Amino acid sequence: MWAKDRHHRILALLTVRGQISNDLLMKELEVSRETIRRDIQDLESAGLLKRVHGGVVAAPAEQEPPFKARMRASEAEKRRIGMAAAALIEPGMLCAIDTGTTTLAFAAALSSIPDVSVVTNSLDVATTIRAAQANATVILLGGRIGNDVPGTFGELAIAQMEQFRPDVAILSPVAIDAEHGATSYDLAEAQLGRVMIDRAECVMILADYSKLGKTSRVGLCGCDQVDVLVTDRRADQGHLSAIRKKHVGKIVAA
Repeated sequence: MWAKDRHHRILALLTVRGQISNDLLMKELEVSRETIRRDIQDLESAGLLKRVHGGVVAAPAEQEPPFKARMRASEAEKRRIGMAAAALIEPGMLCAIDTGTTTLAFAAALSSIPDVSVVTNSLDVATTIRAAQANATVILLGGRIGNDVPGTFGELAIAQMEQFRPDVAILSPVAIDAEHGATSYDLAEAQLGRVMIDRAECVMILADYSKLGKTSRVGLCGCDQVDVLVTDRRADQGHLSAIRKKHVGKIVAA
């Protein structure tokens, strides 16, 4: 198991348990104590966990701002990212789109592309595309509606998503950096996002400059799973260079 895969597994365990011993980590990951020690050091340096006697605990995480507040952040950048991403979509494609303020900007731009079909868990994305194209094929995944984010999550949404083979999955994670890849704040969002990624022929990540070089609580995918990263021209070139070296397929700066 590669280091990044172990890191994602450790963070996933912490998300569920809150605290875990070194001995249990060794058992779960089937690695040596020295390997676990190095992994813990790496994750603690990134601010993703905290060492305690005999194990680790989840690092206190800043609360993700409310969805409505995120809608107002970096609006111009998100519009440009949405337009640049939509320009990469071809007529006739099936797009899987997750919930997010940047994917909503993408959905608004997607209305100019004819004959596009969409499967999404985002209520806003579904209504935006249907309002722009009355004849568009829009499939809204069922499931539990989130408390803050206007989208569907859980086992039902995952089971329905597994029935599709989209041409491209478009996701807007909380953060992306070279070492830990794309990460999310919410476990349910990440779980559904990973299914979209696994089922899609192409993975497109939308992330404005403020998300680069940062990490959040739950792993979504490694940089090597990202076919296209669409960001904006304010993106730090050092972060982009580091991400590019991790085998991202293509980077577009809108």
